[in-house]
Amino acid sequence: MDRLPKSAANYTALTPINFLTRAAVAYARKTSLIYESTRFTWQQTYERCCRLASSLHRLNVAKNDVVSVLAPNIPAMYEMHFAVPMCGAVLNTINTRLDAHNIATILGHSEAKVFFVDYQYVPLAREALLLLMAQHKEKLVAESSIPLVIVIDDIDTPTGVRLGELEYEQLVANGNPGYAPVEVEDEWDPIALNYTSGTTSAPKGVVYSHRGAYLSTLSLLLGWEMGGEPVYLWSLPMFHCNGWTFTWGVAARGGTSVCIRNTTAYDMYRNIALHNVTHMCCAPIVFNILLEAKENERQRLKTPVQILTGGAPPPAPLLEKIEALGFHVVHAYGLTEATGPALVCEWQAEWNRLPRDHQAKLKARQGISILTLADVDVKNPDTMASVLRDGKSMGEIVLRGSSIMKGYFKDPEATSKAFKNGWFFTGDVGVIHPDGYLEIKDRSKDVIISGGENISSVEVESILYRHPRVLEAAVVAMPHPKWGESPCAFITIKKNQTGQNDDVSEDDIIQHCRKNLSRYMIPKKVEIMEQLPKTSTGKIQKFELRTLAKTLVISEKISNKKSTPVNVEQPKYLAHQPHEQILALSRL
Repeated sequence: MDRLPKSAANYTALTPINFLTRAAVAYARKTSLIYESTRFTWQQTYERCCRLASSLHRLNVAKNDVVSVLAPNIPAMYEMHFAVPMCGAVLNTINTRLDAHNIATILGHSEAKVFFVDYQYVPLAREALLLLMAQHKEKLVAESSIPLVIVIDDIDTPTGVRLGELEYEQLVANGNPGYAPVEVEDEWDPIALNYTSGTTSAPKGVVYSHRGAYLSTLSLLLGWEMGGEPVYLWSLPMFHCNGWTFTWGVAARGGTSVCIRNTTAYDMYRNIALHNVTHMCCAPIVFNILLEAKENERQRLKTPVQILTGGAPPPAPLLEKIEALGFHVVHAYGLTEATGPALVCEWQAEWNRLPRDHQAKLKARQGISILTLADVDVKNPDTMASVLRDGKSMGEIVLRGSSIMKGYFKDPEATSKAFKNGWFFTGDVGVIHPDGYLEIKDRSKDVIISGGENISSVEVESILYRHPRVLEAAVVAMPHPKWGESPCAFITIKKNQTGQNDDVSEDDIIQHCRKNLSRYMIPKKVEIMEQLPKTSTGKIQKFELRTLAKTLVISEKISNKKSTPVNVEQPKYLAHQPHEQILALSRL
């Protein structure tokens, strides 16, 4: 048997590009994508992806070149998940919640050759590009790190906004529909580059392979039991782990993607009712948006809608409330390095006989591994001994399998640190119950999970220390009724020339943070103290501050007002609700 070789007939590289090729044949006339009044079939989507891939090829985009995109969940964002790898390049979807500095850092580090920008984010992109060019002048980045910019205008209601001469639909129109995609010769080749702040908040580029993306997609389709021809609402950002691989998964099942620019209650309920949505993914924070909808925003569900949720452990009472509306929730756990969800709380039939509140508690667990993972465990990181499966003994969650990333781009040290003793160390603390189901008990100490978004306390503290009057600073998580957790800052103040330290207010500190941090990282409470609790060696005792933070009230000085990203007339369907960008889920 060992003498039977691989051949072109019995061995091909695994790649999710094949899902689109198959969909174009098997589901040619079925609807592939809906965005307001725009509709495409799978045959049209395939041809559009071929056209875009050929245009990128003519722009000298070659194998392993990085193509970045800053956009919400629109048709172009979906199409690029196929078109970019079809020309051999690597897709880099950028979190729309980041500030210009972080975006410039990602563009420079990734050496993006092309940068697609949705019209709403042109001002933000312009600022990031100016920062990148300034870094080039100071020789901090190479000239090759300045990408070619292409604007994505609204396909349904064009605005005319530009940043340069090129526009997305022009590339599609001028492309070749008969373009032959670049053949994937090695399934270990990269397909996507996703940046995550991790535990240090320094941008780290997570590289996915074609193999990993393919297998993760199949595992999630099976784990979630997604049947044929689903109607999938894009309430989850495609920029997070490539939409937890469902960008490729919807094609694999011949389904329909319903794209929405904003994750408002109005837009979600409207599209669910209009298109008979069957599936959607989101962080638990989206539950609150749906639950708090006004009467004129809400629509009754005709049939149950399946929700896969993750990014933050959903409270059991919240699960009960959302399911009462007709949503059926499945809980998952994962992180960027695991190509999205790594564990799914698969439901056991015997649990149906349990009281509703008990069912909600079980559903809140992170669950068991998806099929792609070879193993998952909770270990003592020092001894590598597995903890007892008693639901009480805590350790670090470790993973290994084909869905784990290739590694961190240009960061062998971080890659080596993450991969130890044949395992990927997540940095999350959890327990394993006697039935084998895993449950997270805590996050890494210095990471705050707000609405599913990673916030590094170290980065927030570094900004606080830049205030001329801040003497000491410590940032911890405090409970937040909407976001789950939010940053809470404890500081001490330097005395002024008169020996006083009472002339600095909470509002002064918040305004300082507002100028230097992305919006979601701004502390929702600043407590000015005479001194911070410390150990005998001078180390700040954060566990005491976490306890104190639970007793504090969130500052009312944090404005919830949001501005329109660009001064253009918005399409009528955006006028029903204030602009609200989709929630980021960095851990997934």
